[in-house]
Amino acid sequence: MTVGCISGGKTSDGYGGGLVRHFHLYTTHSGGYTPFDAEITGLVTPGEEFALTIAVNNELTNETIPPGKISVLSDGRRKQTYLHDFFNYSGLARSVWLYCLPQNHILDTTVTTDVDWNACAGILEYKSNLNSECDEKDTYATVTVRDEAGNIVAEATGLQGQVKIPSVRLWQPGSAYLYDFNISLYSSDDSNAILDTYNIGIGVRTVEVFEAQFLINNKPFYFTGFGKHEDTAIRGKGHDPVYMVHDFELMQWIGANSFRTSHYPYAEEVLDYADRHGIVVIDETAAVGLNVGITSGLFGGKPPSTFSADACNDRTQAAHEQAIRELIARDKNHPCVVMWSISNEPASHEEGAREYFEPLVKITRSLDSRPVCFANFGLATAAKDRISDMFDVLCLNRYYGWYESCGDLKLAETELEADLLTWQNKYNDKPIIMTEYGADTIAGLHSAGVTPWSEEFQTDVYELYHRVFDRVRNVVGEQAWSFSDFQTSQHVFRVDGNKKGIFTRDRRPKSVAQALRRRWRFEGKGRHTPEVQENVSGGENVERRKPSVLDADGSVTEKVRV
Repeated sequence: MTVGCISGGKTSDGYGGGLVRHFHLYTTHSGGYTPFDAEITGLVTPGEEFALTIAVNNELTNETIPPGKISVLSDGRRKQTYLHDFFNYSGLARSVWLYCLPQNHILDTTVTTDVDWNACAGILEYKSNLNSECDEKDTYATVTVRDEAGNIVAEATGLQGQVKIPSVRLWQPGSAYLYDFNISLYSSDDSNAILDTYNIGIGVRTVEVFEAQFLINNKPFYFTGFGKHEDTAIRGKGHDPVYMVHDFELMQWIGANSFRTSHYPYAEEVLDYADRHGIVVIDETAAVGLNVGITSGLFGGKPPSTFSADACNDRTQAAHEQAIRELIARDKNHPCVVMWSISNEPASHEEGAREYFEPLVKITRSLDSRPVCFANFGLATAAKDRISDMFDVLCLNRYYGWYESCGDLKLAETELEADLLTWQNKYNDKPIIMTEYGADTIAGLHSAGVTPWSEEFQTDVYELYHRVFDRVRNVVGEQAWSFSDFQTSQHVFRVDGNKKGIFTRDRRPKSVAQALRRRWRFEGKGRHTPEVQENVSGGENVERRKPSVLDADGSVTEKVRV
């Protein structure tokens, strides 16, 4: 890498594992999906090349998110085990950037949006922070908001404040609109000297949970789409912009309006693309595998304790908290992100689950106002689950007809409906999203009978789920598992990876893709139909329930805005 000119500023590297200079370790980071940086100003010379070494270690322990375990076999070999069902790739999955910052610079900017429905105006609340060496008294800031045509629609001064956009165009599912938010920093002594400038693409939209509905811009939204993986045969988890565009085109083809970043934060480029194309995202941390008893529970054994000193302990919780903080810090300004998922399939039915998750829910709510969820798994039934009251939306992963009652689709349909109604009766004010459902399928395997692994069986499974969804009032979304086949660790029940994909690993549609396309695209399930977007019109000022707030004593208080 070659360093450009440094004029009294700072040079940083970002997005890596461990950075080494002359064999001296000078920064580290735990976690493989969110960015970090390190200042290297004193280690490089302008105009000269330097070698950057990034050492990446994919070992997982109970001090990492996701967690894992390393054991030593009798022959001395070390074995990595983990409970999440996707391959534990190593290497750099994200880009590495060399960038320069001025000596006095904007460190971070947060923009939150709201809508004044009576005035047809968008509201932007913003706050910028400067680097610690910069004295705010020696600077002043200006804010300019431009529409997509480049016209100035709002202005303000100061590092913190509010601006209003008259006749605002909303960011809508399927119809994105982004404003350019610019904050520029000046020296108080010289109004012509720009010290730093920061641009963000902002979509104005509102998100609320209200009476078992998920509202985007005051309109009920029904999620259709997928749980996905960043996974391709050649790059593994490495970001591939060509595959990214291809995946989004397939989502448009099938009629999907959303996806969950299962089970980790995706590359920033993915969220940028979703912002520009109006795709809704449930943004998830890498907290998967917090369930040491899931295998024994599925196969009838006695499950060990998950929340214990030998498994998910205080160190796991600390790593989990850091993962939440990094996720929200990175993705808080993306309009496509409508909800934070802080874990996938934890042992929410076990003793210790509430003590583990309660502080994490509080931290998440303190960082951002979006709804909060986690993905519940089948053994943590409504009767056994200990934590769902703390969350805004019930996200359920269910596999009736596959892992349970495999092949008996009549029984599976009865069990699924009974399960959903149990949740609805217990939490009648919470919306339900089926965040995983499906069956493994070998592309090209066909059968006239009820034959698991066949393409016909996969289609039959999806159709029974859809019949049930349409009968259960609180269901507000269906996200198929999974978008495409993906690689996993070796198991007797995995045939070269997980084969639950609607598309194969190289993105060829299985038969069920046509069934989903009929339901989502042609029958219009989940189609968001706002008015033609010229500006905000209508919109009564009605009573809305804000996401529930966890009180200090663990109880839940509903905040109401009029």
